[in-house]
Amino acid sequence: MKKFRLIFVVALILCLFGCNSAPAPSNNDKKTTYRIEVIKQLDHASLNEIADAIVGKLQDLDAANDDITIEIFVDSGQNDPTVLKQIADQAVADKVDAIIPIATLAAQVSTVSAEGSGIPVIFAAISDPEGSELTGIDYVSGTSDALNTAYIIDMMLTQNPNLQKVGLLYSLSESNSTKPINDAKAILDQKGIAYVEAVGNSNDEILSSASVLISENVEAIFTPTDNVVMASELAIAPLFAEAGIPHYAGADSFVRNGGFATCGVNYTDLGKQTAQLAYDAIFNGISTLEDYYLVDGGIITVNSETAEKLGIDTSIFASMGELVEVTTTEE
Repeated sequence: MKKFRLIFVVALILCLFGCNSAPAPSNNDKKTTYRIEVIKQLDHASLNEIADAIVGKLQDLDAANDDITIEIFVDSGQNDPTVLKQIADQAVADKVDAIIPIATLAAQVSTVSAEGSGIPVIFAAISDPEGSELTGIDYVSGTSDALNTAYIIDMMLTQNPNLQKVGLLYSLSESNSTKPINDAKAILDQKGIAYVEAVGNSNDEILSSASVLISENVEAIFTPTDNVVMASELAIAPLFAEAGIPHYAGADSFVRNGGFATCGVNYTDLGKQTAQLAYDAIFNGISTLEDYYLVDGGIITVNSETAEKLGIDTSIFASMGELVEVTTTEE
């Protein structure tokens, strides 16, 4: 397991004046070190963006307080429950001051590991905290990126008012996907729009499911904030674009990896808010925090390169919210 340790230390500088008297003690002599473990469920654009924002915000908080040093440890669980448990158990054994797990499985494992330790667990990007059984626990809080599924379907209908068939692409292993997929089915049923489900729990399975949806002649595809699909987005996005099918997803990171559009949370903002909650839990106590905090969405992100391939004018969404255009990156 490769550990990336980001340690931010302010050096103690002693200035000697005169030879017969000792120097006055520096305020830095009182500096206290706090250690925070950040656990990514796996490596992909969404979770990396959140982790980077958490680290950056904690750096800022560290720099703003001369009396503290914050040591930040960032690890990836590779989407493996055993690896995630090893990381969380080690963080508890090391008596860190807070654990910040990113994504549902990482949060669930960390919550179990930290039970009885007195270590606050501040989760990030949990789409359904109640359904994931992460509420009502006195040492747990965090941020939710709950998706407005109805709004994304409205985006589909804005782009194609005659929409007849939608593909639902997701992973059965992602509890993040359960509620938004069920919501999507109910909304599509209500509107009389047919849908085809395709699932997968690995990159190869997601690629196969993408091919199935293309062969089924779906006119749009919806994926919620599903980490398994997100890890495959760079591979499947060109397939959908070539087939003329817009891929709507639950986070802007999908769109930055070639997906068509989303309306959701800015993950940099979410990461910063999560870091602030962890800081508050350490210095003010976890009891001062709510079960979780819903991060506001309302930002429509569209990939201009994908839109051009699909022949879609992105301005059709301008009246629906703040419109942000991005291009494809491999980060």
